[in-house]
Amino acid sequence: MTLLPPMRLSVNVDHVATLRNARGGHFPSPVDAARLVMQAGADGVTVHLREDRRHIRDEDVRRIAREVETRLNFEMAATDEMVAIACELKPPACCLVPEKRQELTTEGGLDVLKAGADLKAAVAKLADAGVEVSIFIEADARQIEAAAAIGAHAIELHTGTYAEGPLDQREAQLARLVAGAKAAAGCGLKVHAGHGLSFETLPPVAAIPEVVEASIGHFLISASVFEGLPTVVRRMKGLINNARGH
Repeated sequence: MTLLPPMRLSVNVDHVATLRNARGGHFPSPVDAARLVMQAGADGVTVHLREDRRHIRDEDVRRIAREVETRLNFEMAATDEMVAIACELKPPACCLVPEKRQELTTEGGLDVLKAGADLKAAVAKLADAGVEVSIFIEADARQIEAAAAIGAHAIELHTGTYAEGPLDQREAQLARLVAGAKAAAGCGLKVHAGHGLSFETLPPVAAIPEVVEASIGHFLISASVFEGLPTVVRRMKGLINNARGH
């Protein structure tokens, strides 16, 4: 097996906050979850502060940024409000995502081609604040080239269609991701991947040489109900290392 460079696992703790918010109060705490996943071997923590604050809240983000030793990846819509928060907090990384109030979860990649000057301005403001800017997009060459053209440092490939789509289309969707990762690297972009990944679907993505980070949330937190959070984090990290030849 070819030895690939190490790849990061960033654990999205949004749905620890979902569980907390179902009853109100303070338990379970996404801040405590962030500490625990780092102790278990994760390489970073992802949080998505949505406009409607349906799970992660402002104070969660601030406390994780302040109290947890981690590579915080701040998922956000490219709105004035979120750009201002990110520029204040200056997390190591952010990921710009499309956001619709009525959706259950992010439904697809951001359309960079149609986003216009506002997206380019948001990228520039974040970059000027010292934040590594990623854009969550489909594995489409035109979208990838557009992301590079507006100054993004990285892209996060939307893996949901591959991971959650029909089994008879999975191989073709994986090939799309492979081609997208190569195209992004050719544009000078770092390549991340995320959405819908599981124990089964993560290894082929982790074996893509250009992918340097995977962000996993809902499946990982859900599996933790049965196996425990540290166990699941270690298992995910082991799958990544095996796929990379480590």
